[in-house]
Formats: sequence, C-alpha cells, structure tokens
Amino acid sequence: MTQIFDSHAHYDSSRFDGDRDQLIASLPACGVAYVVNAACDIESCYTSRQLTERYPFFYCSAGVHPLSAAEVVGTDYLDVVRRCATENPKAVAIGEIGLDYHYDDLHREAQKQIFDEQMALAEQLDMPVIIHSREATADTLEIVQRHRCRGVVHCFSGSAETARQYLDMGYYVGFTGAVTFKNAKKPVQAAAAVPLDRLLIETDCPYMAPVPCRGKRCDSTMIPYTAQVLADIHSVPAEDILACTLDNAKRLFGLS
Repeated sequence: MTQIFDSHAHYDSSRFDGDRDQLIASLPACGVAYVVNAACDIESCYTSRQLTERYPFFYCSAGVHPLSAAEVVGTDYLDVVRRCATENPKAVAIGEIGLDYHYDDLHREAQKQIFDEQMALAEQLDMPVIIHSREATADTLEIVQRHRCRGVVHCFSGSAETARQYLDMGYYVGFTGAVTFKNAKKPVQAAAAVPLDRLLIETDCPYMAPVPCRGKRCDSTMIPYTAQVLADIHSVPAEDILACTLDNAKRLFGLS
C-alpha cells in the first residue's frame, strides 16, 4: 500500500471529540503514515502539540489563522507561537497564517499585520510556512514577496496563473477534496499547472470532504479520492500522486 501524507488537518476540532482516539488509531491501517495538524489560534497551538505527543505519526504547526488575527493584536501571541514552534521537536511549520477576506467583518489591517509578523518569524526561525489565502490573492502575494520563506499555499483555490507565481517563488501548492467538486474549474486548472514535484495533498479535515463523501465529516482515509482526481488531471496512476506528495511533504517539512 502506498503511504499517505496528509499535509494539513485539524484533528483537534471539536467535531472529532466523540471518536478522536479511535479514528486516529485506525489511520495507519488505512495507509496514513504522516499527518500535519495545523494550528489556527493560540489554543490549537497547544492542542496540536498534544496530538504529536500522543501519536508517533503526527506532526504540527504553530500559528494564528487570519480569522483569529484581531484577537491577538497587542498581545504576546508571537512569543507563544515562537515557543510552540521551537520547543516541540515535532513542530514543522509556522501556520496556518495568511489572509481571508471572505466574510464581512474582515479586520483586514489586523490580518495583514499578524500575517506579516508571522512570516518574519518563520524567516527568522528558518521554518516553512503554511499559507491560507481566501479571496485575498493580491494582498497575500504582496506580503509573501516581502519575505524569503519556503512553504505551501494550502487548500489552493486560486487561478493557474497565481499558482505559477507561488511556484516561481519556490512554494508548494496543496489541494484538498475541493478539487473533486463538480464546480471545481479553477482548482482543476491550477492543479494541472503544478508539477508533480511541487504538489501536496491534504484533507483540511474535518472540512472539504471529497466527492463521493461530500457533506460528511472529512478525515485522512478520504485522501485516495482526491488523489485519483489529481491523477486523472496529470494522466498518471493515483499511486504516483500519493508517492510524490509523500516525498514532497517530507522534503518541505524536513522529515525522513
């Protein structure tokens, strides 16, 4: 069985409270060899670390999501992120960080400030970043271009042209089950523009369950459905997608 690397998950979500241990314990038998549990606020910096301490195949990131940015302005949040990223040997990235302009109450200036500060921290620590960008392409690119970082733009929803801009800066591009959706024209075009050596695969669970599981709580066992669609896009076997995304994620996150 080809090993699976789920490069972005949220198993500390309350949606897993009822069966978290049972589900995670079952993942290796389904071929899941690595999971990066991505933090999204200060609390999840700690809960993500707890998952890495409990499960040998779990790794984590530390960071503040843009929709939590306004909550941490003027606090010592950056010191917390730094400690969580440096004191845990299984912390492999700063993230997820970025910009999200989807909702009405956007706090855009706070988002940009917190994103920029965390990019600078990643640059200082020489750690990869996990970038969230939703309806904020121009501002995200502007901040990314200020810093000499490496990383992944996760759950990519932009155009093929935008994907190429990130590729030109050395970034990886991650795709979720959204690429399987019937209306997924842009993600499909973007995935076709990403070479296999820069592609990552993820769940973003409990969100983004792929077809035919759409509407259900997502988990890492559903990755083969996403892999098959990416395989069809690139005209290769699904096993090749799983193999190359495993190698790519291990390279990005510095894992053996």
